[in-house]
Amino acid sequence: MLIVIGVACIVATPMVWLLSGPGTGELVGASSQVGTGVAALVWAWLQPRQGDSATDTGQARASGGGSAHTGIRRPGGAGTGSARVDRTGDATAGGSGSSAGTGIDYS
Repeated sequence: MLIVIGVACIVATPMVWLLSGPGTGELVGASSQVGTGVAALVWAWLQPRQGDSATDTGQARASGGGSAHTGIRRPGGAGTGSARVDRTGDATAGGSGSSAGTGIDYS
């Protein structure tokens, strides 16, 4: 969303200048602004994504058809960036239909 707003701002001001018959200064200003905006957009795109982490999570128990997980859940591979788990606690499931897991769950 932030990148879309950035692109709109990059395009808006130079377009206003250029549509009203630019002078030399306005043309130079518009070119500088577009160049700077594109460079900032590329920089933002290349920044590393924030990762998910779970450390020393403790225990989790599920029963009666519930689920318990002591790590990170990323259903269907959702999420961006890295995922790291360390020393996750025990997860236990009891009863029909219950499930438990530790670590990273992509299901």
